[in-house]
Amino acid sequence: MTEQDPFSQSGQFARAIRGILRPLVRALIAQNVTATALYRIVKQTYVEVAADMLGDGATDSRISVMTGVHRRDVKEFRTPANAAAEAHGRKVSTLSTVVGRWLSHADYVDQDGTPLPIPRTAENGPSFEALVQSVSRDIRPRTVLDELARQGILAVDGDMLRLVMDGLIGPADMDQRLHFFSHNLGDHMNAAVDNLLADTPPHLERAVFYNNLDADAVAQIEGDARTIATDALRQINTQAAALQNPDATAPDATHRIRFGVFFYQEDARPKTEGQDTDEDR
Repeated sequence: MTEQDPFSQSGQFARAIRGILRPLVRALIAQNVTATALYRIVKQTYVEVAADMLGDGATDSRISVMTGVHRRDVKEFRTPANAAAEAHGRKVSTLSTVVGRWLSHADYVDQDGTPLPIPRTAENGPSFEALVQSVSRDIRPRTVLDELARQGILAVDGDMLRLVMDGLIGPADMDQRLHFFSHNLGDHMNAAVDNLLADTPPHLERAVFYNNLDADAVAQIEGDARTIATDALRQINTQAAALQNPDATAPDATHRIRFGVFFYQEDARPKTEGQDTDEDR
């Protein structure tokens, strides 16, 4: 029996996948990742997802049948997670949590919710050292200070430290950019896929989209969107910090959230004569 190709049965689904892949492929080409290298990553991801879906019944044979990945490749890919990647993830999480608490904890913000300058150390009261140690005692406060300063997120004024709000737009470090590229986009995709597969979409996922705008109108809208989005993110950060269980080992403290925003704009005028056009966009 000939295996059916789901893409041939639904041209609309194929077009949707191509639309999702186009910006990803642009990033891959920019990073000199070939189609062959990507295919290996795709096969490995198929194996990982199938193993998660099958749970205790995830044998190499069942994964191979479900994914079409050869059994020898399945066996190779089913290896423990990379320790270096896990360590980097913990580092990024620590930095983000330190900044998040500085933006939300009552000891570190004024009545308007604006983060206050704080001393490096203090015998009593809030300090950067106390802030870092409230997040983790496994990393030195000076290490966190140097990294945040290097990325332009923190400024040093004598013995006082202050958050640079403009630096919070995005990390300067490429490793951290890739971390958030993966996690932010990954969670957005998880929400979108859950909504696609469910009869009743379970996740908030909405967007406003307009065309026929001039550049000045886009600049005005984007400015307002940044202000509104920043306020929303700070409010959710403060609320989540207040509701978070201080005991990470509590049996009911097993859920996580990610609330994000984005704004995209482009000049959609037709391409010049002689260039390929994208009929799917």
